[in-house]
Amino acid sequence: MTVPTPFGIYVHVPFCASRCGYCDFNTYTASELDGSGASPDGWLEAVRRELALARRTVGDRPVETVFVGGGTPSLIGAGRLGAVLDSVRDEFGLAPGAEVTTESNPESTSPEFFDGLVEAGFTRVSLGMQSAAPHVLRILDRRHTPGRAVEAALEARRAGIGHVNLDLIYATPGETTDDLRSSVEAVLTASVDHVSAYSLIVEDGTALARRVTRGELPAPDDDVAAERYELIDDLLTAAGLGWYEVSNWASSADAGCRHNLGYWLDGDWWGAGPGAHSHVAGTRWWNVKHPARYASMLADGVSPELDREVLTPDEQHTERVMLRLRLASGLPLELLDGPARAEAARAAEDGLLTLAGGRAVLTRRGRLLADRLVQDLLLASESAGAPADTPA
Repeated sequence: MTVPTPFGIYVHVPFCASRCGYCDFNTYTASELDGSGASPDGWLEAVRRELALARRTVGDRPVETVFVGGGTPSLIGAGRLGAVLDSVRDEFGLAPGAEVTTESNPESTSPEFFDGLVEAGFTRVSLGMQSAAPHVLRILDRRHTPGRAVEAALEARRAGIGHVNLDLIYATPGETTDDLRSSVEAVLTASVDHVSAYSLIVEDGTALARRVTRGELPAPDDDVAAERYELIDDLLTAAGLGWYEVSNWASSADAGCRHNLGYWLDGDWWGAGPGAHSHVAGTRWWNVKHPARYASMLADGVSPELDREVLTPDEQHTERVMLRLRLASGLPLELLDGPARAEAARAAEDGLLTLAGGRAVLTRRGRLLADRLVQDLLLASESAGAPADTPA
């Protein structure tokens, strides 16, 4: 019997109170939207229309995960977030035990906000902490106070949110090892069961990139980032949070983010909202970015889709190798042809992989070189002229 492909809903909230210097997401401040006619209520109505479109397109598929991201979802309030979830229920229904997550900015949350999320049916909250060091937050243009993220996480727990994540960014220019250690130690006082930690990437077109180009800030250092990653892993592992994806740690299997696992394990998802991306059965598409145009198209009965692509078997294979290798569950060796398996064996001899139970699993040193390892495995197949394995 064929196992149904997991199906999730992603909802993109494009609104932010201010723009962080490192951010290149599809977000807009109030001043950037002034005069465009875009508003949270207009966005909500457009999302409802897109969810109805999704239901007509994919049919009866109970939703196993919902993830509201941004932007700053907490900025629109628990009432609107609850209305989004009601629309998902109305159109699709939620599978028993569905995971329902929203991202939140610590400064736009409160005990009442979290109470509203629980009442609406949210089961998980992801809070953007980034750092506990004031000068690091300033470099990142984050406006929350250093202690607010931990306080918000504790409020979420007290309200009855079952799973709480805190995000960290490390290797920011000006951050010291002690800064990072203090940040992780602060996370561990918050009773969270999930931590995500990402090395700072200077994205083209951002305010941070312009500062680096002008010489105001040094570019992040790869060696420093590697050392900081190892420190994070040491501290979280000692506290009982194990890695299950290169940048994510959880206290148990139940605490892992099921929505993200859907991305990493060939799931299907519909992305609703301005600029949101979707993937169903090997086809990927994405929406127009501006909230006003997005809402206008749906009001006119037109799909907000901007463009799409059908993934070739080789592209699907590349993504399977790239994403599965990043997971602690490992890359099934059956996905690799002979030359790639030989390359995996060489990586194991170099201490980058362990090979057991028919899977290749990254060592900690391998985690630091995961992108290079993926390239080596794929190039081994290409060099041998072998076709990509694309098992069902």
